[in-house]
Amino acid sequence: MVDVLPWTSEFDEYLRDESRSTGDADSISFPRTEGDIRTVMRSLYGATGPDGRPVPVTVQGARTGLAAGAVPAGGHVMNLSRANAYLGLRRDQTGSYLVRVQPGVVLAELRRHLARHTIPCAGWDAASLAALEELYAGPEQFFPTDPTETSACIGGMAACNASGARSYAYGPMRPHVASLRVVLADGDVVALRRGEVFARGRHLTLETEGGRTIELDLPTYTMPATKNASGYFVADDMDPIDLFIGSDGTLGIISELELILSPVPQVSWGINCFFGTEDDAIGFTCAVRPALAHACALEYFDAAALDILRRQRERSTAFSALPALDDAWGCCVYVELACDDEAEALADLARLRDILAACGGSEDATWVGRTDVDRECQRFFRHAVPESVNMLIDERRRTDPTITKLGSDMSVPDDRLRDVVRLYRESLAAAGLESAAWGHIGNNHLHVNVLPRDAADYAAGKRLFQTWARAVTDMGGAVSAEHGVGKLKRDFLAVMYGADHIREMAALKRQLDPYGQLGQGNLFAVDTCEGGA
Repeated sequence: MVDVLPWTSEFDEYLRDESRSTGDADSISFPRTEGDIRTVMRSLYGATGPDGRPVPVTVQGARTGLAAGAVPAGGHVMNLSRANAYLGLRRDQTGSYLVRVQPGVVLAELRRHLARHTIPCAGWDAASLAALEELYAGPEQFFPTDPTETSACIGGMAACNASGARSYAYGPMRPHVASLRVVLADGDVVALRRGEVFARGRHLTLETEGGRTIELDLPTYTMPATKNASGYFVADDMDPIDLFIGSDGTLGIISELELILSPVPQVSWGINCFFGTEDDAIGFTCAVRPALAHACALEYFDAAALDILRRQRERSTAFSALPALDDAWGCCVYVELACDDEAEALADLARLRDILAACGGSEDATWVGRTDVDRECQRFFRHAVPESVNMLIDERRRTDPTITKLGSDMSVPDDRLRDVVRLYRESLAAAGLESAAWGHIGNNHLHVNVLPRDAADYAAGKRLFQTWARAVTDMGGAVSAEHGVGKLKRDFLAVMYGADHIREMAALKRQLDPYGQLGQGNLFAVDTCEGGA
């Protein structure tokens, strides 16, 4: 039996996520099963608070999100970190393995269990146990979605359609989810298996396990042809599972997921390519994309990011393992290869060497990681940049607690990469703002981080992001490529889609959540989706 606990100071950590935003709440629960989730939702459905409004329900996992989607807006917090069981395994007709998990399973733990053959299987049926035996006897498997923060929960990753570095080859979370179970606001359940039900144009009919039929009118906007985690996924004749993935906890509560595993590449090599200028790095990226058949990641670090690493290496023993960076190196493109054998990797490495020479790089300014030790060093390099920036901002917040890091999450089509980088550089220089940029250059998706020194910088940075949202939209891009919208980027979503389409999204939400309780404040303002059954 799950308890709904009144809020006390012992739960205050659940008012925050990695966005550094803080909310408020009146109660909290820690469901362990789908039945627990349903019990809590049935008790809260249509319930009103002291203000006479429906009680908001904010769903959380590990609270690693960067868009404040898990930050409560009053009411109830449902934290799913204890719903972390492994439920079963099967093999489909293509030979792929699919593992069923609860939403609180942590990505790092899933990876560790797959690598060590230690998946918890107590209570599994005979078919699942037989599939598990086959899994362990065959080639090693992994889950390809690769966000920077591996302490993320699987349910939260689905809620924002997370991606990460390897999305260049594997895409975001969405295509790696074969089925979902979703608890609706009234406690009823929708079971969705990919390929079984489809919309008719922009109209979708769902059958609940409680015997209800729900008719949904999908928004009419066209999604951009680029990496995108901005608002509800909609398309003609779509599979409804794709609607709930990336919905930021506003349409239902994911209580179970079935994940599609993939074979671990036989050969994985990482190559850090350093350049003197950003223009050379962009030219290299554009040349590499069509030339390398087995690149699974193309990542970027600008001059400011490298300077931050240089300073950290000198000042902190925790970063002393970072390799020395030549002062002539102005930026870096990291290429990761995932190959079936060493011959494929050597062929791609030869192509890379030729492109490097043609784009102003050199073999002397290149690190090639072929061993586990080398790749761990490269992984530390990649993750040290955002960690160092967070440390810098936390230090500045001790002087001015009103400021936070401002990180962009925007993407554009391939042919607009140079344009968007030019936009960033020119507008940052004009505003006199300090910044550092890194991220997924292969997907034209850079995280440009404004590093405010005071409240004036912070306000100027927020204004600049609003300008970027409009410009990126005009380029055919997305205002959120991988972190979801949450509460922090809902103004950008309005710029991207316009008021009419935002109202369509809110109307869709009301069809599934008549009282507007789930994920209140995510995607759109509260008054946009207020309603009553």
